[in-house]
Amino acid sequence: MERIDWVFGYGSLIWNPGFDPVETVRARLAGYARSFCLRSIQHRGTEALPGLVLGLDPQEGALCQGVALRIAPADHDRVLAELRDRELVTDAYRETILPLALEDGRRVSALAYVMRRDHWQYAGDLPHDEQARIIAAAHGGRGANADYLFNTAAHLAQIGMADDHLEALSQAVRALQSRQG
Repeated sequence: MERIDWVFGYGSLIWNPGFDPVETVRARLAGYARSFCLRSIQHRGTEALPGLVLGLDPQEGALCQGVALRIAPADHDRVLAELRDRELVTDAYRETILPLALEDGRRVSALAYVMRRDHWQYAGDLPHDEQARIIAAAHGGRGANADYLFNTAAHLAQIGMADDHLEALSQAVRALQSRQG
């Protein structure tokens, strides 16, 4: 793989990249949708009670908004190894180099983790209510699945990229949690 200095954050990489980017710029990726399409059996769920996390799901005509994170040259190899340890736990994602349009007009190639639809953890097209039920109940090694959703929705809104689907899902999960608690 060619040396890539940028990483595309569309979910938890926005608020928890795991490294200090030397530059963070709002970005758009054409042809992919952010969706809760990955059954999480480690970070936000377990094998017994999988959670759901976001994946980049290839979709004609879609546009995913997120952030481009530039890796410091001195940190490149370490950051790439840490990202692979984090994102490629079960090979449900495919490491891909994709073209991003940055908010400031630049175009860059960035590393992105794209959902493999042929992987057994793929959970695309789950109904909204089922997504909410799963997210409200699941916990994994990195904590509650609901916290992952809430943090991602809040940070997207904070940077001016509110995601209507994540906002509606957050409301549904909070309603389920209030009935359970």
